[in-house]
Amino acid sequence: MKIESLFNDVHFGEILRGTAFTFSAKIAMLLLGIGSNVIIARYYGAKIMGILAIINSIWVVGSIFPIMGTNVSILRLIPEHVAKYSFRSAQFIYKKIIYAVIGLSFLIALIILVSSDFIALRIFSKGYLSYLIALSAVFLITQTIYQINTEAIRAFKEIRLYAFVQFLPSALNLLFLMLLTFTFYNKYNPIYIQFLIFTIGALITYYFIRRIFLFRINSNPEQRIKKLSYSKIISISFPMFLTGAMHLVIGQTDIIMLGIMRSEAEVGVYAVALKLAMLTSFVLISINSIAAPKFSELYHSNKIDELSNIAQKSSKFIFWTTTPILIFLILFGKLVLGIFGKEFVIGYVALVLLVLGQFINSAAGSVGYFLDMTGHQKAFLNIIIFSGILNAGLNLILIPIYGIYGAAFASMVSISFWNIAAAIYIRNKFGFLISYFPLVSNRR
Repeated sequence: MKIESLFNDVHFGEILRGTAFTFSAKIAMLLLGIGSNVIIARYYGAKIMGILAIINSIWVVGSIFPIMGTNVSILRLIPEHVAKYSFRSAQFIYKKIIYAVIGLSFLIALIILVSSDFIALRIFSKGYLSYLIALSAVFLITQTIYQINTEAIRAFKEIRLYAFVQFLPSALNLLFLMLLTFTFYNKYNPIYIQFLIFTIGALITYYFIRRIFLFRINSNPEQRIKKLSYSKIISISFPMFLTGAMHLVIGQTDIIMLGIMRSEAEVGVYAVALKLAMLTSFVLISINSIAAPKFSELYHSNKIDELSNIAQKSSKFIFWTTTPILIFLILFGKLVLGIFGKEFVIGYVALVLLVLGQFINSAAGSVGYFLDMTGHQKAFLNIIIFSGILNAGLNLILIPIYGIYGAAFASMVSISFWNIAAAIYIRNKFGFLISYFPLVSNRR
């Protein structure tokens, strides 16, 4: 696979150029994230790492309901309306989505705020978390605004800007950690900083979205608007919401159940292993940054052959660039974990299991976005529901016995299942396999 020929491909070349920016941002985020995590681990300890992971999990759970799958559907609807109608039509879609998300965020934030004592005492058996959970509810609204605005920027294929707004929280996190740790030390500084940076992110992304719409609409003011009702938007978004909820089960159940059944220190060790394992999906995430709206554009333009071509090339590229990361983490995982402190080295077996699961995720390619962007979100939902049930069941059985190793095994099995199942569904439905597994044919 010659690099020059890949860049000369009109559509895949666009994906690669976009990926170069997002991947560079991811590398920068990785380095900044490692710096932040080392500071937290060494100056605040594994317990605070665990509390931070629990608060982030509550935030993820809380945000998925007000967002209601619109962070994915906006990737489909904005490119579709730009291609078929106009930028003003895309602006109409954005406004309807952001207003609904803000309103629902207020409601969910109020529920979490009122229930903070119950969540801390009855679910986690850690009463001291009540104040932090209540505080997280207050900042839930800015976090959801940041998510929707970031995905809207991505939907417009403003990849450089998308890379920047993704990079920004990591940079601010390290900056504020360094300032506060060595000047105004408080054991909860890492958590307070999380609240602050998403508020800043919400304001900055709103400014950029406003600029994008002003520039593109003013350049062509006579634009046709295709209005969609809330019921239509919900009908598209709701299966994606349920899929996102099941992704949440797969991605956060281990953290939440570890928080319920084991110590904060174990959660902290697992959280670090999980973050390192996510390096295996770096290229996949970078490719998806531009591939998702491109899938929607080509599918709704009825360019199926071109859609198949870029999806397969993306998967092959992901496989061969991910394999060295897999090998490195398996060979040197203990050394990397040791950077965070001696207490984190016990997470090596969990790291290996998580890495294997993320490797399957990368080798399968952009199967989830492919199904969502081509109108097969309900089929993907069914796959994810089964995988989520599998994940929760395995965590319930294995965590009490094996702790972080059981959680890692459950995650590996469930992630592998839904990726392979989705790849098989695409092959049966479209007649080609977008995933790349050596020696496996791309055609039926």
